[in-house]
Amino acid sequence: MNNNPIVDLKNGDQCKVIGGTHKGKSGIVRDLRTSKTGHITITVEQENSVKFKTLGKNVVIDQA
Repeated sequence: MNNNPIVDLKNGDQCKVIGGTHKGKSGIVRDLRTSKTGHITITVEQENSVKFKTLGKNVVIDQA
């Protein structure tokens, strides 16, 4: 059961990573997918154009 409200997460959203390997980084959600096991995976593109993949449960929408 996932308590993180990532249902509102969509491509183009500004997000901040709060867990996992990339904790503390932020960027724009570019590739939102649901895996075969039901986990949400995203590609985050930082301001410097560097991209990385992470799980949706590791990010929150950045309201700033």
